[in-house]
Amino acid sequence: MRRNLTFWILLALALGILAGFLLHRQLPPAGAAEVASYLTIVTDVFLRLIKMIIAPLVLSALVAGIGHMGKDIAALGRIGTRTILWFVGASLVSLTLGLLLVNTLQPGVGLALPLPEAGSGPELAKSEFSLRSFVTHLVPRSIFEALATNEILQIVVFSVFAGVAVGRMGPRGEGLIATAEAVMDMMLIITGHVMRVAPLAVFAAVTATVAREGLGVLVTYGAFMGSFYLGLLLLLLLLFSAGAVVIGPGSAARLAREIREPFLLAFSTASSEAAYPRFLAALERYGVPPRIASFVLPLGYSFNLDGSMMYMTFATIFIAQAYGIDLTIAQEVTMLLLLMVTSKGMAGVPRASLVVIAATLGVFDIPEAGLVLILAVDHFLDMGRSATNVVGNAVAAAVVSHWELAREAREEAEGRGGTRPAVAE
Repeated sequence: MRRNLTFWILLALALGILAGFLLHRQLPPAGAAEVASYLTIVTDVFLRLIKMIIAPLVLSALVAGIGHMGKDIAALGRIGTRTILWFVGASLVSLTLGLLLVNTLQPGVGLALPLPEAGSGPELAKSEFSLRSFVTHLVPRSIFEALATNEILQIVVFSVFAGVAVGRMGPRGEGLIATAEAVMDMMLIITGHVMRVAPLAVFAAVTATVAREGLGVLVTYGAFMGSFYLGLLLLLLLLFSAGAVVIGPGSAARLAREIREPFLLAFSTASSEAAYPRFLAALERYGVPPRIASFVLPLGYSFNLDGSMMYMTFATIFIAQAYGIDLTIAQEVTMLLLLMVTSKGMAGVPRASLVVIAATLGVFDIPEAGLVLILAVDHFLDMGRSATNVVGNAVAAAVVSHWELAREAREEAEGRGGTRPAVAE
């Protein structure tokens, strides 16, 4: 019987844990670290292959999708507005849930670990948020530079302009739209070939992490990790429940089945990007039109990282608890609003969650060295938050698609473009 990709990823995940455990037991720390460094070559190559696909896929899918809308700029604005409003609501829910759970469960109180001294924290690239830098960074200086550096938001901005222009070209633009669709199909075929490497990349990533850290670290940080994963589970239930209210329970269940593979891929590689091409295909199978999926997903990958946002409040308060720092309700609400804004300006920043947390710790006089406490298990936590990011964007795309398709169906029933029946409302 032919096994699907999900089976091979799960098998690779299990074998990776076993191999990593054996390596950690048999080798000294330096030897395990060296083996792990070689294993990560496989994972790095796989992630580079994925990143090689994303930029041309986003560009071609958006140009084709928006080009098909033609001159209907109102539809584009409507989809964009609804998408951003949903993202803002989901962000507030994610941040608030993290804040409530970490205060209720208090995993950092009485932490039996030596606290690092202030000033001994890891060196992270500091990137403070400012409205000016954020807005100007949205617009690419060159589309080729944006493509070369995988600046998704900049590619989206250019693609919107290009798609609208192509749509207004009439018959002359049809060839460009057909070319964009052909490029998108080509990138999806390449994705199919790249995904054959995915189980090997998963095995290498998990083996390297467990060999370096050992399974014992999971016991030491059991309360913290358990609390966080409980929060992710609750967040997943909230997101699907909110989506089910709009699209219906049956459709929500079908959506969950369709995104199972990209969810697992994001979890096992600890990278949302690794799941992007398959994610786009899964949404199309579910029934989200490519013109909507190709618009919502790139924005979601920058603005709607629900799992990452919950982690920001959770980890920040956890570090404060570990140092015995009590924050007032006013301070915690201020922190929530600060994270709501700064997290949106961190798209494309390496280790963005840790950078945002480091900046937030400084604002509230919490030692940035506390980041050392979570670095040991950050990879294991990143697996969960990356997978949750996928779910959050899947629900957002399904909801926005449902709203837009329902509106189009109503307009078609009313005879859009012709004489509407004179029915009193």
